[in-house]
Amino acid sequence: MPLIGAAGWEDEAAQMPAVKKAAVSLPELMYQGSEHFASIDRVNLDNLLARIGDARLVLMGEASHGTAEFYEMRARIARELIEKKGFNVIAVEADWPDASRINHYIRNIAIDPLLERQPFTRFPSWMWANHSVLDFTHWLKNFNDNSAAPGNPVGFYGLDLYSLGASIETVLSYLESVDPATAEVARIRYGCLTPWMDDPSLYGQMVLTRQYKTCEQSILIMLQDLLKKRLEYSQADGERFFDAEQNAKLVANAERYYRTMYYAENSSWNQRDQHMFDTLEAILEFKGADAKAIVWEHNSHIGDARATQMSARGELNIGQLIRQKYGNAAYLIGFGTDHGTVAAASEWGGAMEVKRVQPSHIDSYERLCHEVETDNFLLPLRQPLQQSVRQRLLAERLERAIGVIYRPESELQSHYFYASLPQQFDEYIWFDETRAVTPLSREPLKGMPETFPFGV
Repeated sequence: MPLIGAAGWEDEAAQMPAVKKAAVSLPELMYQGSEHFASIDRVNLDNLLARIGDARLVLMGEASHGTAEFYEMRARIARELIEKKGFNVIAVEADWPDASRINHYIRNIAIDPLLERQPFTRFPSWMWANHSVLDFTHWLKNFNDNSAAPGNPVGFYGLDLYSLGASIETVLSYLESVDPATAEVARIRYGCLTPWMDDPSLYGQMVLTRQYKTCEQSILIMLQDLLKKRLEYSQADGERFFDAEQNAKLVANAERYYRTMYYAENSSWNQRDQHMFDTLEAILEFKGADAKAIVWEHNSHIGDARATQMSARGELNIGQLIRQKYGNAAYLIGFGTDHGTVAAASEWGGAMEVKRVQPSHIDSYERLCHEVETDNFLLPLRQPLQQSVRQRLLAERLERAIGVIYRPESELQSHYFYASLPQQFDEYIWFDETRAVTPLSREPLKGMPETFPFGV
């Protein structure tokens, strides 16, 4: 099936020289055109960093939300980017208030006592409250504590918009400390959403059935009032105001997201990714002209949507938006696997299970990678080691996407879509066999305070 709106890959494919009969199989060419490594600890990333060059944004994906190798390899690459190229922003597919808890910890910023809640409790908690992320969090704190440039610490930020209740609490807490009168007004305005804070999706249902008046106007007025006082509030503490501002924007966008998700599915997807892009832009502006960002999200968000079946449905994503604005100043890295285990649920809101990942479909990019005679490799796509590899990979194939839900019994229908890999990503990192992330226990860790960033 043709990819509607693909980023020029059809023209590129049309220019491919005619091939009578390939003397070398595509998996063999991929072996010759990739960099192989035995383990994440021992991989040499010098060539990857050279290909990234002077890019200001590096986007790193994952083929599932529950695979340890994806987290650990992204952390390994991020450490090198921070140490060798001065990257100072980690922006992830997580809620802003929860990510702020990590940000406060790694930067030694005191937490508001009124907001001493346990982060990452919303489904799926294992996506961020896992040992792979915990280890990276330790590293980030140690780096900031020992940095030669303490005035420019690495920050950790959430780009997602699901934290309606926590974001409202954060805005109210901030206003209570700087402007109690405005806080009281905000409490009244946000009161429209109070009945739905535990399950915001119910708000969308009620608005759809006209059983409840939309809260849009009062939420937007609250955001506008906060922005009008930007100068006054930010003079006292620019960091705290920025945090409150982003939470207020999140509330406004989340209200619209839940209001539209029931009658315009692609619209709600686009709203979410537009919010994530806008939030990233706000972070870069706040951090200044020298800010350089690493983005961690699912492949379906960070790969260019124009090179996938998503585009035919009218969907865009943060990867597309970033490429459209930053061009080659952004470097997009996808991740994949063939088999192993994964942490996932069987339904939304269900319990985490360690599931067996089925071997990849015969017509997929994953099957091609599995047939390469090495377990782990980096495959350059923007700057291929062999141009013929890129050319022969351009033709669209199936690609697997496992989110927080995995249904192996209907895998082809539930987890595969068509894409052109070289147009979707600038680089692809492969692990033939992978294992599930290990979630954090809710029991206190020995020697750590209960508030240690994940509340364990």
